Amino acid sequence: MNALDRTALNRLTAYLKPHIGLIIGSLIAMAFVAGAETSIPALMKPLLDKGFTGELNSKLWQVPVFLVGLAVVRSLAQFLSNYLLTRAINSVLLKLRQEMFQTLLQASTEFFQKNSASNLINAVVFEVNNVLTIMGGMLISLVRDSLTVVGLIGYLIYLNWQLTLVVLGIFPIIAFVMGKINKRLRSLNREQQSLTSELAYIVEETAAGYKIVKVHGAEDYEMGRFMEKAERLRQFALKSAVAGGLNQPITQLIASMALSIVLVIALMQSASQGTTVGGFAAFVTAMMLVISPIKHLADVNQPLQRGLTAAEMIFALMDQPVEEAESRKTNMQALDKAQGAIRFEDVGFSYQQEVGRKDALSGVNLNIKPGEIVAFVGPSGGGKSTLVNLLPRFFKPTSGHIYLDDIPLENIVLADVRRQIAFVSQDVVLFNDTIAANVAYGLGNDEKIDRARVKAALEAANLAVLMAELPEGIDTLVGDNGNRLSGGQRQRMAIARAIYKNAPILILDEATSALDSESERQVQDALEHLMAGRTTLVIAHRLSTIENADRIVVLDHGHVVENGSHDELIAQDGLYANLHRIQFANA
Repeated sequence: MNALDRTALNRLTAYLKPHIGLIIGSLIAMAFVAGAETSIPALMKPLLDKGFTGELNSKLWQVPVFLVGLAVVRSLAQFLSNYLLTRAINSVLLKLRQEMFQTLLQASTEFFQKNSASNLINAVVFEVNNVLTIMGGMLISLVRDSLTVVGLIGYLIYLNWQLTLVVLGIFPIIAFVMGKINKRLRSLNREQQSLTSELAYIVEETAAGYKIVKVHGAEDYEMGRFMEKAERLRQFALKSAVAGGLNQPITQLIASMALSIVLVIALMQSASQGTTVGGFAAFVTAMMLVISPIKHLADVNQPLQRGLTAAEMIFALMDQPVEEAESRKTNMQALDKAQGAIRFEDVGFSYQQEVGRKDALSGVNLNIKPGEIVAFVGPSGGGKSTLVNLLPRFFKPTSGHIYLDDIPLENIVLADVRRQIAFVSQDVVLFNDTIAANVAYGLGNDEKIDRARVKAALEAANLAVLMAELPEGIDTLVGDNGNRLSGGQRQRMAIARAIYKNAPILILDEATSALDSESERQVQDALEHLMAGRTTLVIAHRLSTIENADRIVVLDHGHVVENGSHDELIAQDGLYANLHRIQFANA
């Protein structure tokens, strides 16, 4: 076992320690199971030696009673050991899932950019079950079968130590075979794990983009992609089955050879040492009984390797750095309610994971007053979205500093920074919950939701008519990402969420892009009312929606190239004026 395996097992063991009482109880029950197994051959010797000579005639009734009692004890002990260990294991499974999901909630934006949703789902939902396999079924097999093997081997030594040496000779051979197979299994399991995630990703993409798939007639293409990965996964599964399946037949072959040698030696001993029929039968019975747990122990290898591979993946996920460590909060400044003053000082940013890509932002200097409405415009790729994403600290500037109310943004508790901001993106995200829960998102439960405030926010976002049409009103489920709503309704739901939050800073990233002209006019009125007295950063491609902004900042290739009111920028006859002419000429 290599260092990674030992580390994974040690970490899993640490999760079991709080449940040590259940585990000890399970181990004691397993010892009873192993003792019952050992008692069977012990019963054979006196039964055969004395039972067929008439010496036990007066006590024959004890034999079935003992056998039935032994079976009852074994069955109860086996049930109890499984139940106690399963309770402990499922508690650990719950703890692992809790910590994994907590890690996801606290992970950085870069982490989500590097990992697909299907990979994360596979780890949290499915791979953790493989850890349950290693901690549950395999632990039962290892402990119970190991105790059975020890008990039976001890009895074999008591009966005939010479023959026992022959039986013990099979263990190093089995260990050697398992060691050879082990390396192959680890490689195959990692490939299977990777292919499973890739297959899940194809399903995720196809389900999310089903409209594009259908419109472009890409069903055959997607099926081809799916089957290519599925076939490779099938091949690796077969290779794993072949490699793992070698354990049992090889073990059986070695055991059969050992049995043949034992029979020859036993016959020779019976002639010279007077071995009894009962003694020989008890020895053979014990030897045959020990083969089964040995085979179980040999078969542990394949799921063990699969479980260890899953454990490595899970702990790698859990070890991801969080956005803000708890230790940093003690040295950071709390912020209850911001005034809304924002200052960018020589801010630069680059996507470092993309080698060769130019800086997304460079030398940005802006001073935004509390309550000011600032619009960001410019060609696609100019850095508008990147700039506003720095404010909620989705990313950290690679150079320069951002200040909120003259406090460096990185010195404010992250949760307090984000509490000051309401964000409406062009990519609307709704959760499969009620309308009320989506509008008042993040409050925890229905009891904390201000229903009157939810209705007011929906009315302000021009959704009052929709609420009147729905039989369950604000308690209506919106479906997966709001698929029961139209595009415009989903956009307005996001706006209603921002209205409900009532934060001092508002970020609007193409907030009216999915609305028709009439809805846009009504929502624009609601937004203008909402923006009053709040610092608002607006990203807009439709320049008609931001002409009344206090200030318009033009970004091009990550640089601020123009900064002023609509009239001032038109008078400058620069990039903004050119974009304005193009849009209105097209209109």
